[in-house]
Amino acid sequence: MTTQPIYDVFENHCPARMVLDRLADKWALLILNGLKDGPVRFNSIRRNIKGISQKVLSQTLKKLERDGIISRAVFPTVPVTVEYALTPLGHTLTETVDALAHWAEDHMDSVVAAQQAYDAADGGRV
Repeated sequence: MTTQPIYDVFENHCPARMVLDRLADKWALLILNGLKDGPVRFNSIRRNIKGISQKVLSQTLKKLERDGIISRAVFPTVPVTVEYALTPLGHTLTETVDALAHWAEDHMDSVVAAQQAYDAADGGRV
């Protein structure tokens, strides 16, 4: 009988930290949120996520694909068409990613007010 490894993200060398690092990335969250409704082409992802460079998009997609969170499908068209989609594992993140992305939108005014109050009370020291 094989035993499953026990992961503890509070431990220094836990491999689950790498996954947390990947998922905590703003670009990864935006990409995953953009794929929740089905497959999307590379250029559509790039157009929908304002400010992401082609290089960063490509790197982030590769990392998410390596982790088994998204899949990549290549279609032999001219030019070649590439689509990305969530895998079954990636779909398990949909609710969490959506909640995080929209939490930031819904609470931005409160965050800005808190930052301003902190800066005013603390003289801007970090």
